[in-house]
Amino acid sequence: MTVEPSSPQAADPADDYLRRRALRRGSAGWLLLTGLGVAYVVSGDYSGWNFGLAEGGFGGLAIAMVLMGAMYTCMVFALAELSSILPTAGGGYGFARRALGPWGGFLTGTAILIEYVLAPAAIVIFIGDYVESLGLFGLESGWPVYLVCFAVFLGIHLWGVGEALRFSFVVTGIAVAALIVFAVAALPHFDASSLDDIPVDPAAAGSSSWLPMGLLGIWAAFPFGMWFFLGVEGVPLAAEETREPSRTLPKAIVWSMGILVVLAVVTFVTAAGARGSAAIQEAGNPLVEALQPDGEATVWSRVVNYAGLAGLVASFFSLIYAGSRQLFALSRAGYLPRFLSLTSGRKAPYLGLLVPGAIGFGLAAGTGDGARMLNVAVFGATISYALMSLSHIVLRRREPGLERPYRTPGGVLTSSVALVLACAALVATFLVDVTAALIALAVYIVALAYFGLYSRRHLVAKAPEEEFAALAAAEAELARD
Repeated sequence: MTVEPSSPQAADPADDYLRRRALRRGSAGWLLLTGLGVAYVVSGDYSGWNFGLAEGGFGGLAIAMVLMGAMYTCMVFALAELSSILPTAGGGYGFARRALGPWGGFLTGTAILIEYVLAPAAIVIFIGDYVESLGLFGLESGWPVYLVCFAVFLGIHLWGVGEALRFSFVVTGIAVAALIVFAVAALPHFDASSLDDIPVDPAAAGSSSWLPMGLLGIWAAFPFGMWFFLGVEGVPLAAEETREPSRTLPKAIVWSMGILVVLAVVTFVTAAGARGSAAIQEAGNPLVEALQPDGEATVWSRVVNYAGLAGLVASFFSLIYAGSRQLFALSRAGYLPRFLSLTSGRKAPYLGLLVPGAIGFGLAAGTGDGARMLNVAVFGATISYALMSLSHIVLRRREPGLERPYRTPGGVLTSSVALVLACAALVATFLVDVTAALIALAVYIVALAYFGLYSRRHLVAKAPEEEFAALAAAEAELARD
């Protein structure tokens, strides 16, 4: 790791480099961060998960949801510990940097970045579809709607993190309240016999009415089981803008996951039981379909339809935040071009917001394929999950004496479960969409080439994540001596 003293971009004794790359401290407490964790994910309750019914049926998706819920729960407990050790904007990159070295840090950070750049591009397409289906202002889904979404919500983020998180909290509250309304409205129509009404494939090994696509269908449904929780791991990215992060982050992460588990179970069971798994397995708005057994809109279906748009907005808005902070941290440390981490007078990483936003808008307008982009995002996510879980195991084994304000229940057993399930989910992405997995892999290879050939020789030693790793190396050397 080298930093040229004469370089105008290098950290100097006056800390001018870091001063120009500072975020606003103390802008969020545990309640706003809990809202952020739910906001990342809530759109997944409204759509996307139901496509897993076509892969594994109700039973297959139910098992996949339980297994993926276990993976996220175990990983969240591990992340709670790691974020209390190293509360910086780098999140997973910072954890892996200390545990697995520069290559491990970059591999993790890049995987997270793939997830958080691609997911908003996919969600903005879904927002456009909702706007068109609701007949709002006579607009049709297309690039003008996408452009307005990116412009408005990037503008709020540029205004300031406190304002952004409060906006996200309000919209998320609306989306969560509507999920409760949906469950209450759907319960009178619930029929357990409708859960397993998808035709059975007799040629599939282990097939039954509960597993119509057989045992392999469970595995194929993994990526869709993830949609109930995908993104919650982004809470630690707010560390540098949080009050008392070593206490606040673990509390917010655990509370977020608890809320998401309840919402996932209630939404999944009531939606499938109210209308039938077969009827909603390919619906773009499964909750609305579940409330319209005769195909006619009702008061409650309209409420849920509008709330679905609120849920999409909440996740879109929050994922933009997460992507900007991950890009900011990687850039500040020199893994990516350093100018991307410059912050404005309001302490917002303006290029870290604008550059991913421009890429996301270009992908949405150029392809219009939200499902494929989400599959690419899932591929990046599963890699990061495996590496973050491995980081927890390595740090527990190698540095048992490291101060841990919060300790993961179950220790390395918990993170080992997350690691195994993350690897299984990674393989499952190839079962669902080989093309998406290969696209993500190609992006990964290009990024690794950039790191290997250039940026690994130009890292910034005074970046918080790098200082933390350097301290560990120094302590290890002293111990050897």
